[in-house]
Amino acid sequence: MDFLALLELFGSGVWGTVKLFTVTLVGSLVLGTILAAMRVSPTPVLRIAASAYINIVRNTPLTLVMFFCAFGLPFLDIRFGDSSSFNSFVYATLALTAYTACFVAETLKAGIATIPVGQAEAARAIGLTFNQTLTQVILPQAFRTVIPPLGSVIIAMLKNTSIASAFNNRELISAMRNAIELRGDLVIPILFGTAVAYLILALILGRIFSYLERKLVILR
Repeated sequence: MDFLALLELFGSGVWGTVKLFTVTLVGSLVLGTILAAMRVSPTPVLRIAASAYINIVRNTPLTLVMFFCAFGLPFLDIRFGDSSSFNSFVYATLALTAYTACFVAETLKAGIATIPVGQAEAARAIGLTFNQTLTQVILPQAFRTVIPPLGSVIIAMLKNTSIASAFNNRELISAMRNAIELRGDLVIPILFGTAVAYLILALILGRIFSYLERKLVILR
């Protein structure tokens, strides 16, 4: 395998990682926001359910969560099409989303706690419901407050996508393994190249969140 073929192999791995990361990012932000809202809900059942979910999933190894989605869901005959590669991709994103959403929710909950109580009281005084107060007053400020720690959670999620390679997903680690199998004489350069690829992706995310922090963060 020549150098250009290796680059093409790594390019497909980077693209696979980016796709996995993007879908998981959207899913974890949506689910994490819902869980955070449930954690501060005035309804005890919602608070208990969200707390139980977060404590169970967050304290379970991600590999085990991935095993459950990759093998448990097919055992329960839960599939998303006839393509095995597509199913593997969906199972991986479900596992990463379910796991990362717990940390997103806890980060958002900490941000909600920084919002002065008087703002919620003022919102209720003008007739806003709990949902309106949360979505229009509290959550917008909470997101802006927790941009730095939320960035750390998202960057950690990027690196966690590497676990998906063990479950028939094409991403950077699987591309690295294939490259080593084809060119065993280039083990060190391949390992170094994989580390550099993750470093570049993480640095790009870091710059994005640094920009958002300068533009949007609320200092308290």
